[in-house]
Amino acid sequence: MATLRIGIIMHGVTGRMGKNQHLIRSIVAIRDQGGVTLTNGDRVIPDPILVGRNEEKIAALAQQYQIERWTTDLDGALSNPDDIIFFDAATTQARPGLLKKAIAAGKHVYSEKPVAVSLEEALDLYHFAQERGVKHGVVQDKLWLPGLQKLQLLNSAGFFGRTLSVRGEFGYWVFEGDLQPGQRPSWNYRQQDGGGIILDMICHWRYVIDNLFGEIKSLSCLGATHIPERWDEQGQPYVANADDAAYATFELHNGTIVQINSSWCVRVRRDDLVTFQVDGVNGSAVAGLTDCRTQARVNTPKPVWNPDVRQTHDFFDDWVEVPDNQVYDNAFKVQWELFLRHVCDNGEFKWNLLEGAKGVQLVELALQSWQERRWIDVPPLTR
Repeated sequence: MATLRIGIIMHGVTGRMGKNQHLIRSIVAIRDQGGVTLTNGDRVIPDPILVGRNEEKIAALAQQYQIERWTTDLDGALSNPDDIIFFDAATTQARPGLLKKAIAAGKHVYSEKPVAVSLEEALDLYHFAQERGVKHGVVQDKLWLPGLQKLQLLNSAGFFGRTLSVRGEFGYWVFEGDLQPGQRPSWNYRQQDGGGIILDMICHWRYVIDNLFGEIKSLSCLGATHIPERWDEQGQPYVANADDAAYATFELHNGTIVQINSSWCVRVRRDDLVTFQVDGVNGSAVAGLTDCRTQARVNTPKPVWNPDVRQTHDFFDDWVEVPDNQVYDNAFKVQWELFLRHVCDNGEFKWNLLEGAKGVQLVELALQSWQERRWIDVPPLTR
């Protein structure tokens, strides 16, 4: 059995997500475990080259994680035929141009989402990649979170029976930056810089809904900019003109109603930073990032409404935890391993640029719904 090297151009990994999830917890972790095993028994070990604009930052990051190669010359990196994958986790606005340049150079591409700020750009990328015959993938990490994996297990087991509704709550309080520093970058709250929670999160909800609950028929979305002034990383005030909350309802073709609130202006009083409650005729479940709890039809209590008496029943006690019967790896790492096998083994990989375009489509329709204050149908997107 052979050990093979696969060169990966990693762009945008000095940022929080690119550094922590993609570089450290995925590529470095895969390298340190001895690579990924292919179907023929060969092992593929990633050999990244880090690309960034700030020479000092990129050199320090490479040294910290024993990565031999780094550069500030993106064109030079793309010209190396030994590096066959290009990955991008930088700004959304620049992403379509970067991915197109990489595809034109013959690289397989793997990208954070959203892949573009418009559906036209996203579909153009997909068609260009198809024409050039390169392999392509888009990060859809939440599908491999333990909590959502457990929801999928319940689905497969028929636990819910007919699903009636899904209620999702995502978000936490992001500090404005005056009282104490904000925990998200300031560009997230400037529309002109590609900010906004609808663009950031609706892409996630598209693939979560599609893969776990069913095809979306129509949607209604209301966005809001609850906090119009924030302070940036230098402590300077700025106008926060991007949406920082979104309240969306989705009607699925199978009759399920999905409601998801997304907010950077909410204080958490729930099990996790994101939770999904799925209610079906035969049972319900509540899942967070890692845990999932169920309540079956036969174990459902029979509460009686009486507002004049203090409630003494603990409803949280009526739920049973789904056990960790398997080891769950980092969600980003799991999808990276699948993509590396896809590139080297020629196996199927369904989370491609077309799936990424579906997320951008839903973003556009959500923004249209907000602007026009009405329900919008979601047409099929097959090519």
